[in-house]
Amino acid sequence: MSLQIQKIVIWIVTAFLFISGNFIGVNHFDTTKDYIAAVDSLDFLENTRETAIGQVQIYDIITNHLNSELPAGKTEKKVLVIGYDGCRLDTLSLMKNQEGGAIQTLMNDGGKVVASYCGGVNYPYINTQDTSTAPGWCSMLTGQWADVHGITKNYVPKSNDHLTLLTTLVEDGTVDSSAFYVSWSGHFNSPDCTYWNEKTYTEEKGINTTFLCAGDDDGTYNNVKNDLQKDDCTDFIFSILEYCDHEGHTTGFGPKNKRYCTAFDSAQAKADELISTVKARPTYDSEDWLILITADHGGFDLSHGNMTMQERYTFIASNKDFDYTPENQSYTDPTC
Repeated sequence: MSLQIQKIVIWIVTAFLFISGNFIGVNHFDTTKDYIAAVDSLDFLENTRETAIGQVQIYDIITNHLNSELPAGKTEKKVLVIGYDGCRLDTLSLMKNQEGGAIQTLMNDGGKVVASYCGGVNYPYINTQDTSTAPGWCSMLTGQWADVHGITKNYVPKSNDHLTLLTTLVEDGTVDSSAFYVSWSGHFNSPDCTYWNEKTYTEEKGINTTFLCAGDDDGTYNNVKNDLQKDDCTDFIFSILEYCDHEGHTTGFGPKNKRYCTAFDSAQAKADELISTVKARPTYDSEDWLILITADHGGFDLSHGNMTMQERYTFIASNKDFDYTPENQSYTDPTC
């Protein structure tokens, strides 16, 4: 093929990608340079990319809250975690043009947002576990990376040698009940799923833990809301909304994709409604709630699992101030 023909082919392919990006939302021009600029513009973050903390620290944030003294006038500890599956850190830049939204609500309530990471080690080191759904959530729920809990990728059943907070908090009496509300069947619906063994364990032991899989995000939202509206709602609720991940796989991850932006807005709106449901509880004034919003991984183009910045960086938003262990990774940013 002559050089001239090669140039024509490249031009045609580039034009096609540009058109597809504009009309179907697929983001083929997602550069590390643009990503860095977007993340560095997030002036509300308590830390930076270089000092991002491991998502495993969510485990400590939750246990520290539950084991701390009750504030004056409070009689019971509660925790609600809302996961935005597949939500990239740079997507939080959309909040600058939003009025309200769940993460903003948490900050307005006295909380904060920190940058975090998945993959077992921080960027740019080689992943020790996939930047995928099962390893991400499992690392939060166990407080360990995959070298301990064994979940390096999706569809690997976890051993009961490393039970999650869903079980241990009830077993040791820290809380009376826990619930895991999801819509992805890969969590616990069959023997090859991450929490199948643990779900079976809780059923056999009669532990007051609910594992419930809905058909979609609306179903998950309804399951969480129905629980929160009970007089004695579940003490520890861990829920996951799939809006961002579903749209990312379909049309492209990242805030350059308008459809992905709409998915983020949907997650923000549903989560904000759940926060309002918490505050509407008749017993809210006597309850000490920790509410967290976080992500298991990001994404690049139509997928995730690998080691790009876009896939590795996540976030943790809270309605309360919280302690975490600062981390500092020294490296030189690529600017491709």
